Amino acid sequence: MTIQYALLSVSDKTGIIELAQRLIQNGITILSTGGTAHLLRENGLQVIEVSDHTNFPEMLDGRVKTLHPKIHAGILARHDLTEHQQALEKAGIPNIDLVIVNLYPFKRTVAKENCSLEEAIENIDIGGPTMIRAAAKNYQKVAIVTDPLDYSMVCEELEAHKGKITATTRFELAKKAFTHTASYDSAISNYLTGINQDFSDSLNLNFQLIQELRYGENPHQKAAFYRDETIVPGSLANYRQLQGKELSFNNIADTDAAWECVKTFKQPACVIVKHANPCGVAIAETTLQAYQRAFATDPVSAFGGIIAFNRPIDKETVEALLKQFVEVVIAPEVSSNAQQLLAQKNNIRVLTVSLENNFHHYDLKRIGGGILVQTPDMKNLLESECQIVTQTKPTPQQINDLLFAWRVAKFVKSNAIVFCRNGQTVGIGAGQMSRVDSARIASIKAQQAQFSLSGSVVASDAFFPFRDGLDVVAQAGATAVIQPGGSIRDNEVIAAADEQGITMMFTNIRHFRH
Repeated sequence: MTIQYALLSVSDKTGIIELAQRLIQNGITILSTGGTAHLLRENGLQVIEVSDHTNFPEMLDGRVKTLHPKIHAGILARHDLTEHQQALEKAGIPNIDLVIVNLYPFKRTVAKENCSLEEAIENIDIGGPTMIRAAAKNYQKVAIVTDPLDYSMVCEELEAHKGKITATTRFELAKKAFTHTASYDSAISNYLTGINQDFSDSLNLNFQLIQELRYGENPHQKAAFYRDETIVPGSLANYRQLQGKELSFNNIADTDAAWECVKTFKQPACVIVKHANPCGVAIAETTLQAYQRAFATDPVSAFGGIIAFNRPIDKETVEALLKQFVEVVIAPEVSSNAQQLLAQKNNIRVLTVSLENNFHHYDLKRIGGGILVQTPDMKNLLESECQIVTQTKPTPQQINDLLFAWRVAKFVKSNAIVFCRNGQTVGIGAGQMSRVDSARIASIKAQQAQFSLSGSVVASDAFFPFRDGLDVVAQAGATAVIQPGGSIRDNEVIAAADEQGITMMFTNIRHFRH
């Protein structure tokens, strides 16, 4: 059917004037509610107020505007049922075949600091979701538009098909509309059931499909990338890809690990990740120096790795990193000269993300039949929060290195042992079932990279349950250790450190990462 009536009722008025102009040019009569109608009239457009259409004024401070049979019958009536059309004709109700609605800004409202419950409640839309669901249910004859980004496409269809919108488009718009209202209702549920408690009684998650991936962790697994609709600035999901092949499942997972680590440093830093673990981390005066120092930690593991920077990267840095095989490079910016150089290796995936150290409200892990939910590990340790527990006290340089090592250890899979010196990792042991084995592996890695561990410092993401792990790092040459403490054998471990002249700091927090 050719569209004759369109109903416009929007909170977000982006593009609504231009849309209304094109609808009128296509001979469509516009029905509209208070604020939208006022804006359109201000811009010289002819509209019919919903209250004039229904012969029933808005009431209850605008809470009741569109909740009327003349609106919902016009939306819900089916063209293919004679009795529906006869009922409309008898009641003098025209069909409404195009509905453009978006909702009160509930999510934006509750995201504000000090938002009151009363303010949140007033931003729960009632008439809008009702119209959206009615139109989407009757998609076989009604087009429902909830996203301003679709306005242009809808107008182009109307103009190309002489006032009609195709069945395919109507169905796609209906799916988008139901997703829109589901997300809206989920936000309300999460907010209300989470008042005065850390975790809501019912956790509703909404993610938008960004792309299907070639495969998952392995070629026999299917995979896709979804973006959290509550995405925060600085998150990897905000990436912009400048060049390179399509990102894989493992690329995205590893790049996230690298990006979350590198953006915690204040100085210019480089993090190289392989299989979700940092294999080299360093800070320096320049990105080139940071890269060179991070790469030196474990050149073998860095092959085919993810390289992350927390500063814009320049041509000199790119010249150095192109000497190795790289899967992904990520930074806040890439200079034009650096981009030109990277373009010569067009398979390298180059991403940019704004450098903001924000966190999602929840950290999630899927398990069989359920989901584990926790607050994110946002803790960055301060020197004042540490406790020196040995007779030997750390020097200022050792303290700086211990805090650096501790920050790296937070991003290494447990059990984690990280040797550092002068703002550079020199040996990393990750993901072992035994902490002493992680210590041995870190020492072996240092030997393979031809690093002397004499005078180095060590971070352990959790306490040493026995003195054997401490003995391994001491024998390797470490002179300072940072660890959470809290073992029933702490006194034994402290005594072992004093026996070997090592200084040790307790953090009283741990950084397990599974």
